[in-house]
Amino acid sequence: MEADLAALGERLKARRQACRLSLDGVARETGVSKAMLGQIERGESTPTVATLWKIASGLRVPMSYFLAPGLTPASRSSIPWHQDASGMTVLPLFAFDPGLGFEMFVIDLPQGTFSESPAHAPGIVEHVVVIEGAMELAIEGQWHRLEAGDAMRFAADRPHAYRNLDAPRARIHDLIHYPAGM
Repeated sequence: MEADLAALGERLKARRQACRLSLDGVARETGVSKAMLGQIERGESTPTVATLWKIASGLRVPMSYFLAPGLTPASRSSIPWHQDASGMTVLPLFAFDPGLGFEMFVIDLPQGTFSESPAHAPGIVEHVVVIEGAMELAIEGQWHRLEAGDAMRFAADRPHAYRNLDAPRARIHDLIHYPAGM
């Protein structure tokens, strides 16, 4: 099941309006072009995971705000996967919980996938656990190979990247921890 682009666009527009920002203002805060933001709001474009991170960081909301608002264990099976142009797919397991300060995703990286992620907001930490296949994770320009059962924690407030060069598919759990007050 694919992500609902119209719903994603509506959430972007609602957050933009709640912040009392124009599309120009959101573009300045996120580094995403006004044209792209408009296309996302109208449901005309599928943003990459990296673009969604830029928007979420700039608007100071967790990624699950866009992908899984109101996610509960009972609704998990009806939440769609979000697939971007790199082939990376993301499925929220746990939406952001302000009391616990984290959200968690299942991410699939088909063979040949390469996805760069911009720096997230200050203080954000990612915990990546490979549950199937193998992948590589770049942190501060250095690639680390991770295979099923391997895990890595890193400061995600700097650019990082994911790739799968040789496994048919890599599947990971990605727990994202936000600093208090996010």
